[in-house]
Amino acid sequence: MKTKVFYCCLVLFFLGFQGYVDARLLVESKPDRDDTAAYARWLVSQNSWGILTTLSIELEGSPFGNVVSFSDGVPGKGTGVPYFYLTTLDPTARNALKDHRSSLAISEYPLGTCSNADPESPVCAKITLTGRLVLLEANSKEAEFARTALFTKHPEMKGWPKGHDFQVFKLEIEDIFMINWFGGPKPLTVDQYLKYKMNIFAIDK
Repeated sequence: MKTKVFYCCLVLFFLGFQGYVDARLLVESKPDRDDTAAYARWLVSQNSWGILTTLSIELEGSPFGNVVSFSDGVPGKGTGVPYFYLTTLDPTARNALKDHRSSLAISEYPLGTCSNADPESPVCAKITLTGRLVLLEANSKEAEFARTALFTKHPEMKGWPKGHDFQVFKLEIEDIFMINWFGGPKPLTVDQYLKYKMNIFAIDK
């Protein structure tokens, strides 16, 4: 009996240690805050959801923010371009089909790498990608890539009701706003952001 208890404790210890190692890998893989393109791409690739804002067709063009899941690629191979799986039963998709202008706001806070900083603190990074939210051709290679990226990061999506007519959208980025320290937003062009070659960062399991 004592032997069984010992081995149970040992297994629990190593499972806890593995979680600790995974968390440390995520923290250590965070780029230097002065490497703006690297930091921006890391922030997008590591996150799985954000606030997507469109212009409401039901509220006379008022901004309408909505919590959405997204993916920019399979783990370790992010492209920087956010893809979404949306239904026109939700206002976000309906708004985008009428007026493509939109923005996606993402925070570092959900990653657990902000220590004790408040989500609004400049120490806790945030990024807003502004551009055009467009519907992809269902049978295109890009839509196929996007579905793989989305379903890999969000497996539950595969089981969402077929009758809800979920479709793949992407954000064509035209402007980037990022703060990851004091001193205001970091200068970063869309070209610099998209051309940055990602390293393979550890993913929290």
